[in-house]
Amino acid sequence: MTAPDFSQARWRKSSRSNGGGGACVMVAHVPTATGVADSKLGDDSPVLPFGKTAWTQFLDAIKSDRLDG
Repeated sequence: MTAPDFSQARWRKSSRSNGGGGACVMVAHVPTATGVADSKLGDDSPVLPFGKTAWTQFLDAIKSDRLDG
């Protein structure tokens, strides 16, 4: 499987990210995947890619409060 290309992706910073060094997440969508990265690291952040099914399942788990945290 070829790694998704996020080099031209439009990243969005989470509204839950804060300036206090805590949760800093940004997300981008490309045709084959959704990427999650650390907004504190900017362009140097590694990207965790999710396929469409995995991303949908992740969002469903968040919305239904099935994640520990």
